[in-house]
Amino acid sequence: MKKFNHWIVLLVGSVITTVAIAKLPTPVLNDEQKAKAEEAKAKAAETAKKAAADEQRYQDRVAERYFKEAKAAGKNPAPSQWVPPAPAPAAAPAAAPAKPAPAPAKKA
Repeated sequence: MKKFNHWIVLLVGSVITTVAIAKLPTPVLNDEQKAKAEEAKAKAAETAKKAAADEQRYQDRVAERYFKEAKAAGKNPAPSQWVPPAPAPAAAPAAAPAKPAPAPAKKA
């Protein structure tokens, strides 16, 4: 019977905690916090884009090595399976994100 009581207490505590968290108001962000969030989002997107490009480059190197070794071993992979990587074009510098215009001062 004691183990059953522990489960009841755990269940009631979970329900009370869930209800209390659900009633919390959502945080309101000011302009500075919104700008920081946008900046962080842009930085994360840029980092993800760089990581994807790096991964693609590594995959190309591995594929190139595989086909080179297969050819040296006397195997002839079908040409439709592999296309040599094209040289990457020169990347243009990324434009800085536009800063929002300052809000006009409120008159009292």
